[in-house]
Amino acid sequence: MTSTRSEAAAAVSIGAGLALRKRDELLALLRPCFARTQPWLQAGKYVSALASDLPRVNGWSIARRGGDRTPDRTQRLLNHASWDTSAAVSVVRRFAVQGLAEAARRGRRGGLVIGAIDETGQEKAGQATAGVKRQYLGCAGKVANGINTVHLAYVREGAGHALIGARQWVPREHIADPVKSLLMGLPLDLEFRSKGQLAIDISTDAAADGIRPDFYCGDEVYGNCTGLREHFEAERQAYVLRVPSNFMITVAAGTKLSCAEAARVLLKHPRSWETRSAGSGSKGQRWYAWAWLATASPRHHLLIRRHLRTGELAFHYCFVPEGQLLTKARLIRAAGLRWPVEEDFAFSKDCFGLDQCQARLYTAIARHAVLVMAALAICAITTALLRDRTDTQAPPPVRPDQPPPPEPGMIPLTIPEIKRLLAALTRPLPRWVIIHWDTWTRRHQARSRWFHKRARLARDAEIALLS
Repeated sequence: MTSTRSEAAAAVSIGAGLALRKRDELLALLRPCFARTQPWLQAGKYVSALASDLPRVNGWSIARRGGDRTPDRTQRLLNHASWDTSAAVSVVRRFAVQGLAEAARRGRRGGLVIGAIDETGQEKAGQATAGVKRQYLGCAGKVANGINTVHLAYVREGAGHALIGARQWVPREHIADPVKSLLMGLPLDLEFRSKGQLAIDISTDAAADGIRPDFYCGDEVYGNCTGLREHFEAERQAYVLRVPSNFMITVAAGTKLSCAEAARVLLKHPRSWETRSAGSGSKGQRWYAWAWLATASPRHHLLIRRHLRTGELAFHYCFVPEGQLLTKARLIRAAGLRWPVEEDFAFSKDCFGLDQCQARLYTAIARHAVLVMAALAICAITTALLRDRTDTQAPPPVRPDQPPPPEPGMIPLTIPEIKRLLAALTRPLPRWVIIHWDTWTRRHQARSRWFHKRARLARDAEIALLS
């Protein structure tokens, strides 16, 4: 136990120190984006507040934590200050990509690089916020009044991930109405863009910064967008995009079938399916049955995933340009690496207040998102760089009846834990309290992970017997 405490003490010191250095490094890179020094300093306060232990993130709480007399400076930063939001996004994007690439090099993790596209929403009251409309919000799981923003996550297999792009979706009727457009602060040159078109814009911005992932991944909203697929193919960019069951493909001899029909007609034999892991999660390997079908185009394939218990099917339309490696195993790995964008959304909302923004103007909402992305990037890079150094977990179980280890070890430092360490630096807490809670939290999570993995082994063995 003494060695565990000493390891936790070292992790606290190293993690907090590295996170502070990364924060200062990013803020220095952001300085040219600001016309004046005062808004830049206020942006630094804003990012520090996002990474603190504030229970609620808004203009008042950020100003209070930063020592301001009123929230005016914080509100001016988002609404009226002169700074280049697009340039700031580019700085945060390059910072995140370079930091995660450095972590991959240090850990000798030469895995796939994925650009995961997805949207997330925020519920809003009233009709004054830019882009607000009754629409389906994934965060609410239903149709509700709110806004939606398309994001791009950069995923380094085995290293880490962070959000590196965002574009808010604005309804056509808001742009067409000059009064609403003025009240919501919409840019004069703003044109209506569907979510698929916003994904094109974000990927184009990423390419302009020299970022070309091995694959782009997205759900049915993006896989069903013909313009997005054509854009990727014109750029010779590989993709693995989810498509609905009624998506039409052309198989050999020019026969057109929906994805559901193709699975039913062409994959009758059990040998057509192969059980493979979609990657490692916090509870162990994620096993599914997979099959792939060739299409009339040698560069396009349909990858089908079947849930081992429920039999539910998921369809992925895949494109790999000529000259790039094409194997089923590689496509499966790419399809399994889309989920980190959901984790980034959870961290951004739960830890950094992405969905707590009370701004109403279009530019203010975008600026809040950029500063949240900056706070997330700082913690994500710190986590990635310290992953191997702070991971002392016991070996995972190999049998369903295996007894637990006497010492579970500790999971590596996580993004929420890095945020807690940063917050602890500003509170007058004894060092032993910080070390105690870091030790307890990471040991408890390591033990929970071990038992989750053992339970999954038992479940997988039961499924194998039934099949």
